[in-house]
Order: sequence, then C-alpha cells, then structure tokens
Amino acid sequence: MSTEAIPLPFQDGQDPRTRAAAARALDPRSLRAVFMDLIGRPPRQSEVGEWLGRGRGELLDELLGGEEFWGHWWHEQLYYFLLIDNFRPRTRAAKEVPERLAQGRLHYRDALHQAALTPTFDLRNPGADTFVTVVMEQFCGLVVQDKASELEIGKVAYEGGKGRFLGTTAENQADVIRICVEHREASRHFLAREHQRLLRVELDSKQLRADAGRLHRDPWAYLAVVREWLLSEAYDQRLRDLVPKSNTLFVRCLFVDLLDRLPEDDELEPLRNALDGLADSRPLRSVVVRLLLDSGRAAVPRKQDIPDPTRWVAAQFPRFLGRDATDEELGVFVSAFHEEGCEPGTILYALLSHSEYQSY
Repeated sequence: MSTEAIPLPFQDGQDPRTRAAAARALDPRSLRAVFMDLIGRPPRQSEVGEWLGRGRGELLDELLGGEEFWGHWWHEQLYYFLLIDNFRPRTRAAKEVPERLAQGRLHYRDALHQAALTPTFDLRNPGADTFVTVVMEQFCGLVVQDKASELEIGKVAYEGGKGRFLGTTAENQADVIRICVEHREASRHFLAREHQRLLRVELDSKQLRADAGRLHRDPWAYLAVVREWLLSEAYDQRLRDLVPKSNTLFVRCLFVDLLDRLPEDDELEPLRNALDGLADSRPLRSVVVRLLLDSGRAAVPRKQDIPDPTRWVAAQFPRFLGRDATDEELGVFVSAFHEEGCEPGTILYALLSHSEYQSY
C-alpha cells in the first residue's frame, strides 16, 4: 500500500489563527453548534460532560468522517435533491452509503453519483428535458437557459443518442450523470452550497476557486476542507450569530434534548412535513414541544425531587440554549417555579418554545 492511501491525521497547519481556533475551549453554545452543524443533533448529556472545555479541533477530529457525520450529510444531500418521503431511496445500496463513506470505500462524489442513479431520482425528474435540466442545475449549478445547446445534446444522450455533452462524449443517461458529477463546475457548486449550509454565508470567490480546484483534483480532500472552514474566522462569526434551525433539525434537537435519542423516520417525517407545510411553523413547534413533554417519555423530574430549584433552573439554560441565564431571567424563572401549579415541565416548555431555542 502506498503512503498516499494511508489515512493521515488532520493537521492544523502553520496559521496561528487556525491553531488558536483548534485549541479554543468549547463552551455550551459552541459545543451544541458544532454538533448540530456536523451531525444534525445536539450533544447528549454524556457528550457534554466529555467535551465541554476541550478544544474545538479535537471535536472536529472526532466527528468529521464518522458514520453519524456521513449519515447527516447524506440526509442533507437527499433533501437537497428532494429525495424525501415517497422519493427517498430505500435500496440497500443507498442505505449503506453513510457506512461506506465512513469506511473510506466511497468519497463524496461517488455518493452524489449514486444518489442520481437511484430509481427515485429518475421518478422525481421524469423525462429527458426535466432530468437533464435538473442534473445540470443541481450538480453543476449551470443556468440551462445559458446552455441551451448543451441541454439539447444531453437530451439526445438521455434517449440513447451520441453527442459531445459539456466537453465529453455521452451516449446514454448514465453518461449524462457521470459527466455532470465529475465536471469542474460540480466541485465549485458543491462547495458553494456546502459552505452556505455549514457557515450560512457565501464563500469568498477567491477561496472558492482555490478550494474547488483542490477538491476537483482530489475528492478525498472534502473533510480537510470542511475542517479548515470550521476553524476559520468565518465560523467564529457564525458562532456569534444565531441562525434558524430547520424544521428537521428542530425535531431532532427536541428528541435528543428530551428523550436522549434521535427520532425514527416514521416519527420525523410526519412532523417535518407538517412543519414544512406552514409559512410560520413556530406555533406548531410549540405544540410539538408540549406533546413530547406530556408523552411520558421525556425525563422530566418531579417538583419534590428538585432540592435546589435555583441550581436546577440555572442548569437548564446552558443545556437547551447554550448559555447561562441572566440574573433577571434566573429570578423570574425561580419565582415562577415556586408558584403553585408550576411544574418542572412548565419551565422546560417555556425554554423549548422560546424563540431562542428555534435558533442555534
């Protein structure tokens, strides 16, 4: 085996800002954010105890490239392609994609290629015109109105004809997919949307060109690129500014925060669909909070089992919001706790239905 095939540990490089970010201690806010950004859930309480106060770089090394990371990444890609609900790929090969990515048997480009080859992708995008348009737009970020001749060639190839599509000979539908997935613009488009997904801002055009060129040459470099992003000043800024949780992330957070587990697909999908169907999902989110709190499955202590209400209330703020309560907040919540009829579940409902919990 050549040394190039041996997985090597991430390096922090010589940039002192990168080294400083890697060593920066994780507080409750940044710990929750990194978990949510990379694996689509907050840390469990056992993980909070393990990681709080340790360096961000250590956590990135732990999470990046693991099966849970790739499982979340795969879910996000399928959502991007609208391969959800009845169109979600259910073949054994599709289900094994995260495991194979974690084992190093696939790189990200292989996985995207496989998504486009699934029968449900074909069903979602029926017919030559729709299929070729979607593949050109979603994989390469091309504006088909500006590439009308390429679209026509792609449609011919889709139907089994032969043509020069995006600079490469194509003779069938599989060729159209492969050419788009491997196109230089696909690397650029993929990184642009990944940076937007993870850091919520556009990647600087110069840096995008450099990162895309690197990724086009070596698709295995994806994890190293993401690690650099999450040790950058741009990610430091992202941690300072709250960003909205998607409906999927909100549901996953509730299940982990209250039940210490992720929702099953048959639990997640109906809730996500109901929330996605509303222009403003916040009222229904509050209903979901109440349903979980009242389900009997959430670990809500009894009032008489809390010997120190002030300490208990104070602990819920970093647990759910990633920050300490202000003196005013603590006073209000503790006073409410002592009121007749107020139960611990009332306090938890107030925190979990608050607008701050809708973001992270």
